[in-house]
Amino acid sequence: MEEQTLSTDCLSGNPRINRLLTLVLKELRGFTEAQAQQLSEMSEIGKALSAQRDPAVVLEMILSQARRITAADGGTLYLLSPDRKELVFHVVHTDSLNSYMGGTSGKPVTIPNVPLFNPDNTQNTNNVSAYVANKGKIVNIPDVYEAEGFNFEGTKKFDKALNYRSMSMLVVPMRDHEEEIIGVLQLINAQDKTCDKTIPFGPDIVDMVASLASQAAVVITQQRLIEDLKKLFESFIRAIATAIDEKSKYTGGHIERVAELTMTIAERINEMKEGPFAEVTFTEDELDEIRIAAWMHDTGKITTPEYVVDKSTKLETVFDRIELLKTRWLVIRLQRMLLAEQEKLELLKNDAYPEKIQAIENALKDDLSKLDEDIQFIEKTNIGGEFLKDDAIQRLGEIAQRHFQGNGEKIPCLTTNELENLAIRKGTLTNNEREIINNHATMTIRILNQLPWPRKLSRVPEIAGGHHEKLDGSGYPNGLKWDELSLQARILAVADVFEALSARDRPYKEPMSLSKAIQILGFMVKDNHLDKDVVDLFIKTGIHLEYARKYLSEKQIDIEAKT
Repeated sequence: MEEQTLSTDCLSGNPRINRLLTLVLKELRGFTEAQAQQLSEMSEIGKALSAQRDPAVVLEMILSQARRITAADGGTLYLLSPDRKELVFHVVHTDSLNSYMGGTSGKPVTIPNVPLFNPDNTQNTNNVSAYVANKGKIVNIPDVYEAEGFNFEGTKKFDKALNYRSMSMLVVPMRDHEEEIIGVLQLINAQDKTCDKTIPFGPDIVDMVASLASQAAVVITQQRLIEDLKKLFESFIRAIATAIDEKSKYTGGHIERVAELTMTIAERINEMKEGPFAEVTFTEDELDEIRIAAWMHDTGKITTPEYVVDKSTKLETVFDRIELLKTRWLVIRLQRMLLAEQEKLELLKNDAYPEKIQAIENALKDDLSKLDEDIQFIEKTNIGGEFLKDDAIQRLGEIAQRHFQGNGEKIPCLTTNELENLAIRKGTLTNNEREIINNHATMTIRILNQLPWPRKLSRVPEIAGGHHEKLDGSGYPNGLKWDELSLQARILAVADVFEALSARDRPYKEPMSLSKAIQILGFMVKDNHLDKDVVDLFIKTGIHLEYARKYLSEKQIDIEAKT
């Protein structure tokens, strides 16, 4: 209605003028509609480019859309090399030759890169794409065979070899949001579809391609920034994990092995078509979440003292205090020997009978033998390799009750702290030290919860912090039960336990055989500590053997023939 009113208002009494006005209005309407269509298409292209995450697909889309807009028979998309000294071919299309390289074609680009500088370090302006990259100017050539200022010998050789005729060419720089040139878009042979003829690229088309090139450059730069940030984040995670492992000379590589094992289990679950995991499929984002959680699961150990992490014997702190005890025992021996000599000297002064001297020597021999037995017992107890029984604890208590003279004072043979450590029934850690170790899981959660995790990684703290939880609620730090633990956390728990059981570099235990490690996993399943389905998959799919062949010693692998 508005257009009809406008047309009526514009009409005059002259029929010729009326016809001219009608034609003008028709052309104006067509132009407006075309512009609106182009804006809509550019908007849709922008959305499509922004939504795509695969760099190869993005580059393919850019060239394909540019060729569609311009009706170009062929085209090339170059990106600057990291050192900004060359243009690298990434996608090459030629419809009439049915030739497609790079991008999503699956065919590698075999064309050499285009240097941006001459041997004398001056800018290369003979090659048209290099000129555009160096100068940042658009080049629109109606016919490359008649063009001046550029060397098209390579293009002509290409044409001759493939019976092709390169004619019109449009070369546009790709600028990002900071006006930095990141690549070049080159289009060849615009087609007039009405007469199947090659034509020059029109001025209106040039503006559209320039707009598309800038839009595409921003998307590419954005993706590069995101990828660079991801790489930085990944490197930071691995650096933290390396630092944690380096705190202990005995557990280096633990985190990396646990992460590898965790991902192997998760990926194997994705392959399951039957059984309890038939309906479970981790997405790429979820796999990233699991992997990062595995790499970060021991982050809390940053706060754990090295002497606790590395405590290989019961008396170890900054050093193994067994050496201090052995020195103390030597002092006690010398004191006892000196006392015996003094007693014998007094008897000799008083013309003592020989049998009294002998009695002193016999008593000394018994005392020294007892001292030797006690220090040997303490040395064995210090290792912590066996469960300490009641009679052994009683014997330690009796030793601690004895005293020797030092600086005029009575000093106990064993201090309260030494007795507490030696009396540890299992392992090498006191209750207080075990709490310090266990606290690393709490600290992992606290540290990771302070990071601004994106939504797709929001469960990393929960997964990482749950690797010491048990299905019956007896684990730590939060005593979570089966229904409160994610499958990802249960997978990580199995990986962490198995790595710890089978590790061949722990100073406080002999390397465990594969069969024994698997047996203990079975006990932990029966005790409702580990997820039965995860452990079953771990064994039935042979993950334990794959891991063993890679990380265990030949002596440890004792069940391969039976599997």
